[in-house]
Amino acid sequence: VQLVESGGGLGKLGGSLRLSCTASGFTLGNVAIGWFRQAPGKEREGVPCSSRTGSTYYLDSVRGRFTISRDNAKNTVALRMNSLKHEGTAVYYCATAGDRVNSATGLGWSVTSVYDYWGQGAQVTVFS
Repeated sequence: VQLVESGGGLGKLGGSLRLSCTASGFTLGNVAIGWFRQAPGKEREGVPCSSRTGSTYYLDSVRGRFTISRDNAKNTVALRMNSLKHEGTAVYYCATAGDRVNSATGLGWSVTSVYDYWGQGAQVTVFS
C-alpha cells in the first residue's frame, strides 16, 4: 500500500495550486481519503476529506476555496486550492481511513488517528 503526493510547490498569494495523490496497492474508491497539512511548529490538521460514499468535509477556513475530488479510474485524489493564503504554507499529506469516517455525519474526518496510510508529504509555500 502506497500513497504518493505530487504537485504543490510555490503558490502566489491569492493564486491557485493543485495537489494530487496517487494510490497503489489498493482501490481509493473503497476508502475514505483526506488531506492534512502541517505547518512548522503546529499540529497536523485535517483540510478536506472525502468519505467512502463521496461526502465531503472541509476545514472551515478553507471551505469555498479548496476542493477535494476523486478520479477512481486513475486511482487518484486531487486537492484544488484557490485563493491561497499565507496560512496555507505547510507540508500537505494525503491519507486513507478505510471505512472509519462516518459518511453521514463526517465524524472522525479530521482526526489523524483515524487514518492508517499516509503519503510522504508535499510542500506548499505561499508567497506574496
